[in-house]
Amino acid sequence: MNNLHVKTGDTAVVLSGKEKGKKGKVLSVNPKKGMVVIEGVNMVTCHTKPRRQGEQGGIVKREGALRACKVMKVCPKCDKPTRPAHKILDNGAKVCVCKHCGAEI
Repeated sequence: MNNLHVKTGDTAVVLSGKEKGKKGKVLSVNPKKGMVVIEGVNMVTCHTKPRRQGEQGGIVKREGALRACKVMKVCPKCDKPTRPAHKILDNGAKVCVCKHCGAEI
């Protein structure tokens, strides 16, 4: 999997699993593995060890990765989850378009 439908900075909604229905901003994307990290979704606990003198160790909660196929892009205009369509403009540029309202994503 090398080309994903969501990019860093997009808003996405989770389609399946225990986090179904949650929305958030995409923090990072790994196209090679087909994984995405979404803000506030799939929180995991990490046990961190202090690395430097004076640094605090302990249990930290952070976002875990999700499969990209389980998330869908959300249109910023109509606020609906949408499968993006592609449209070629007059100048030859290719843009993503919302299937519901026709706005550029």
